[in-house]
Amino acid sequence: MLRTLLAALLAAAALPAAAWPTKPVTFIVPYPPGGGTDIIARIYQDPLSKALGQPVVIENRGGAGGSLGTAVAARATPDGHTLLFTLSSHSINPVIYDKLPFDTEKDFRPVSLVASLPQLFAVNPGTPFKTFGELMAYIKKNPGRVDYASVGIGSPSHMAGELLKMRTTTYMVHIPYRGGGPAVAATMAGDVPLLIVSIPAAMAQVRSGRLRPLAVSTRKRTPILPDVPTVAEATGLKDYEVDSWYAVFAPAKTPDEAVSAMHKAIAEAAARPDIKAKLLEQGAVGLSSTPGELGKIVHREISEWRDVVKRAKIEGE
Repeated sequence: MLRTLLAALLAAAALPAAAWPTKPVTFIVPYPPGGGTDIIARIYQDPLSKALGQPVVIENRGGAGGSLGTAVAARATPDGHTLLFTLSSHSINPVIYDKLPFDTEKDFRPVSLVASLPQLFAVNPGTPFKTFGELMAYIKKNPGRVDYASVGIGSPSHMAGELLKMRTTTYMVHIPYRGGGPAVAATMAGDVPLLIVSIPAAMAQVRSGRLRPLAVSTRKRTPILPDVPTVAEATGLKDYEVDSWYAVFAPAKTPDEAVSAMHKAIAEAAARPDIKAKLLEQGAVGLSSTPGELGKIVHREISEWRDVVKRAKIEGE
């Protein structure tokens, strides 16, 4: 009897551990539904579910410029089944918030980039502005008379607006909303004349004519809106660029196996023509990176945004 029990125990110990994932994988998206981050996450949801053999669940946790949901992800059990799907505000928040409930670099393991895109400057069609040049001319002559909506304090859209103010020595009033969906809705309702937001959050409204696109924040035009100039083209500001990215991070102690498996699944999904096409429909370029490459991007941008935040006197909520 004892020999039988020992043999069973030894056999069980010799079995390989169950491969990750062993249950559904949750992506915590730290922004409300309908925004750019949410849209990009849902494009990846189905292909990653099939690749991993487990459902990928999207859980929206908006608030505080993405910090609330990010804190939830940082405290999650580090077994690879709860991950953070966020955007480049991840490297902005550390220089805005004095006391974040997490350390951006120490509490997370980079997994992979998933997409990159510009911020879009768009106006309510009821405004008189037909071009970005007309908008900037009015702002210069009327300091403080133009409000602009962003997806929240410290978001890439907020930073795009503040960087524009610094480069052009103009003044606009920042109106933060809790995500791309609310910011888009407020602009269409006429609550604010100008919207700065990631293209996925506003693409449907641009196509329907409910928003008028004026410029994009990257150095090159986006293929999805080829007739819309860059800010640099419209203003002559050669040093103006805000290139937003989306990426996946894991809690710091997540096992290598889970990080490697998710990275591989993302890289394969990002390379698929159908996924690239879906992302391009939203104005985004699908891509992937190694965990190390993503870590270097975050570290560099934390340093770069610190100067903008200091000069613009930006404070967290």
